[in-house]
Amino acid sequence: MSAAAPIGLAIVGCGFVADYYLQTVRLHPGLSVRGLHDRLPDRARALAGAYGQSVYPTLEAALADPAVQIVLNLTNPREHHAVSRQALLAGKHVYSEKPIAMEMDQARELVDMAESRGLQIVSAPCSLLGETAQTLWRALRHNAVGRVRLVYAEMDDGLVHRMPYRKWQSVSGVPWPYKDEFEVGCTLEHAGYYVTWLAAWFGPAKAVTAFASVQVPDKLPAEPLTPPDAPDFSVACIEFDSGVVARLTCSIVAPHDHTLRVIGDEGVLSTHDCWHYRSPVWHRRLLSVRRKTFLSPFKTRHRLPAPPHGKPQTKGAQVMDFARGPAELADALREGRLCRITPRFSLHVNEIALAIHHAARVNGLRQPMTTTFEPLQPMPWAG
Repeated sequence: MSAAAPIGLAIVGCGFVADYYLQTVRLHPGLSVRGLHDRLPDRARALAGAYGQSVYPTLEAALADPAVQIVLNLTNPREHHAVSRQALLAGKHVYSEKPIAMEMDQARELVDMAESRGLQIVSAPCSLLGETAQTLWRALRHNAVGRVRLVYAEMDDGLVHRMPYRKWQSVSGVPWPYKDEFEVGCTLEHAGYYVTWLAAWFGPAKAVTAFASVQVPDKLPAEPLTPPDAPDFSVACIEFDSGVVARLTCSIVAPHDHTLRVIGDEGVLSTHDCWHYRSPVWHRRLLSVRRKTFLSPFKTRHRLPAPPHGKPQTKGAQVMDFARGPAELADALREGRLCRITPRFSLHVNEIALAIHHAARVNGLRQPMTTTFEPLQPMPWAG
């Protein structure tokens, strides 16, 4: 990382996820949080007090600050488009929580607008920059399992509506936004964690065939959901231009399972959780003995690199350095290049996630993708 002055960051949206960014931003001296803003002033003041930050009274004040180069958009997903658009019009780069926008035409508008103004807008999740994803990518580049044919990816989180979610709070005391989570749906909230990995490794997707449904329509009997039909279960087959096919399942119904298996001609690579930056990477080789071919009962472990920025100390189900994405964007601006999570890559991931989320609109028909991106580059420390 350059020793140049830190890049100024304004955080817009002080809800549940903001704690994860503020807990990990301290690992990145190339970032400097200039202040926070939320449409609820008390929430912004409470979060600022917990982390020793200042508060912008209005969004306009945050966007008028010349020390701010990046706006970190942590608002409700339904507000992402409007807030990001305002930031781009003010000449700020944007790092947005997922998705970039809830509708594809809005997401496309934002990326086109950024490019026309010499700006960048990129999207979470940034777990692709974590040690586990980078180690798996290195193994694939080294042909560890031969030609990859198939990937199975799971993003199941258990029966969330039966859990004590009303008691869940962030470190600073912000309640988990259960109603918003149910209304946005688990696909838009979680599919990106594995879609980003798969697209980075195997290139653009050419088509998605998906099924999505609401298995628990009465999650909040006393609080009607708007809309009422955001899927709590989805399954998709994603066809990549490279020939690889991935089956991705998302739900907040099936038992917790975040397993990934990459299946090649010579064996299987796997990890157990994309929400842990140092989840072990396992390798089982395909063996042939006499007239039988089978996976070895023994698995070997691929070495993970040391945490490049220190180990994140986050509270909750995730062990992720949330600030690594904004820090990578800051490094890109400092070095005069595109962020490794490029705007067109983020747009493509957005299209895949929306195709799965809206599967009911097309009755499970195969949906060709309309976006693409240039190949991404791994992190230099990944080897």
